[in-house]
Amino acid sequence: MTKTIIKNGLLIDGTGSEPQEGQIVVVSDKRIDYVGNEAGYTATGDETTIDAQGGTITPGFIDTHVHMMFEYSPVSQRLATPFSFMYYQVQEYLKTTLNAGVTSVRDALGTDLGVKKAVEDGLISGPRMQLSINALTTTGGHGDGYTVSGNTLDLMHSDYPGMPNGMCDGVEEVRKKTREMLRAGAEVIKVHATGGVLSATDHPEFTQFSLEELKVIVEEGKFRKNTRVMAHAQGAEGIKNAVRAGIHSIEHGIFIDDEAIELMVENGTFLVPTLLAPVAVLETADETGMPASAVEKSKEVIDIHVASFTKAYKAGVKIAMGTDAGVFKHGTNLRELELMCNAGMTPMDAIVASTKTAAECLGWEENVGTIEAGKFADILVIKGNPLEDIKSLSDHDTIQVVMKDGKIEKDIR
Repeated sequence: MTKTIIKNGLLIDGTGSEPQEGQIVVVSDKRIDYVGNEAGYTATGDETTIDAQGGTITPGFIDTHVHMMFEYSPVSQRLATPFSFMYYQVQEYLKTTLNAGVTSVRDALGTDLGVKKAVEDGLISGPRMQLSINALTTTGGHGDGYTVSGNTLDLMHSDYPGMPNGMCDGVEEVRKKTREMLRAGAEVIKVHATGGVLSATDHPEFTQFSLEELKVIVEEGKFRKNTRVMAHAQGAEGIKNAVRAGIHSIEHGIFIDDEAIELMVENGTFLVPTLLAPVAVLETADETGMPASAVEKSKEVIDIHVASFTKAYKAGVKIAMGTDAGVFKHGTNLRELELMCNAGMTPMDAIVASTKTAAECLGWEENVGTIEAGKFADILVIKGNPLEDIKSLSDHDTIQVVMKDGKIEKDIR
């Protein structure tokens, strides 16, 4: 059995404990075999060595909110693109995400079971994935392709074999759609509890599903496959409805208020802030043909979003890193850590949010998220010390080595 020793780097293990010098990490097959002082490990002589060259050794980062199957582009371009082309594009998106240092993702809609199987079977390279398949949405809500012209544009291809359409209204329709997503392979249920920035016919503060409908979604997930629910929830009332219904994580949380924060702390609900989303929408609006309505709404919410994040963080809400990559370019994920720090989070807490807490949000804490013996060997070697320059993580050249499942996916030392 091949073993690999990673040495000569500052160890940030993802738990939030103090970084340590002089530690080695030994990988055996897919898992971490030993973490500790080099003197405490007896080498056999046939190990491969990865020299961190005085850099930093961290767990692979986890993005808990991505859309791997697409990148936002002008409508005319999407209408002129054949359906199957997206399966070739996703290979590049997955590889780029992995090269950025993200070794696990939670896909928040759009990726089907075949893509995950292709990664797991080794046909293509990419992060390990937790799928939601497609999001549940109300008629006229966030995710409804209806446009102000009266036409409906299904540009995300949200209704084909393996990808059930998520539109549903009323308790029984919601129940059936939840079951359809589970049948299609959903490992987490995604629901649009409020309007959003990108949808043309609603506003982020609009409340969509009723409390009763949300409770049915949670019930179906819990009792059929013990599956958690993630809620796109931007307006305060929609956030509170989602938390009261027992939903596991709040995505975006733009207009979060004090009552919502109190409920989230009380219930242990995760916040996935995606601070990068409105920032990137404004940066790439011209290039991607972003609708004017989305640009205006991004301008409206961007400062409120930051203030809400800061308030939630200071109050002790559990923060899991997520970006909404796909709404903008894949591989830019780790800019989120800089934005969280700009909003008041410490660099160490930003790393923990992107490793240990993110793994807990996915329910994967037993296998990923920290560098500890027995866990999967998802490990990065980073040039320099990210605690001193968190912004450097957004540069792919800073991520020197990417190991996933004990396999070296990138090495540019």
